[in-house]
Amino acid sequence: MALYLIRHFPPRIAAGVCYGRLDIPLLDPADASPLRAQLPAQFICHSSPLQRCRLLAEALTPRPVIDPRLQEMDFGRWEGLRWDDIGPATLDHWIASGYDAVHGGESLRQLQQRAYEWAGEAASTGGDVVALTHSGVIRVLLAARYGWQVEQMLSHSVPCGSVTILDWRAR
Repeated sequence: MALYLIRHFPPRIAAGVCYGRLDIPLLDPADASPLRAQLPAQFICHSSPLQRCRLLAEALTPRPVIDPRLQEMDFGRWEGLRWDDIGPATLDHWIASGYDAVHGGESLRQLQQRAYEWAGEAASTGGDVVALTHSGVIRVLLAARYGWQVEQMLSHSVPCGSVTILDWRAR
């Protein structure tokens, strides 16, 4: 049993903008054909409800399981702001706090808890699971699986359209 974690394709938004929970459309129409060769022949498909994931999931399978636990981190009042406009002092405070919800959204711990809960349930199905999700969810699951510290997790690049395969046993 494996989890195939797919980060959505590039969204239609300017570079450098914080867009965790914003429901941004894809830059180009959802075309799942480049992904099919990387996926198992049979799988259960789950997706974040945000359209940048959901439309791609619907291109892979007629009725994906929509699960809000697969959404990106909620950045609260930072959503839609340029990271540069948030400012280094504010970002330093966020880092020093251990990534608490200083922005009024969600903490790193909350993201981890819901991602772990989803992965445990998905792993208990016994079959391969494909999930259309976001870099934050993929990073916290990689960190849990491989014992990464926060710094290593945050420095790990998860490109749009990438497929990450994890062996995740129900815990």
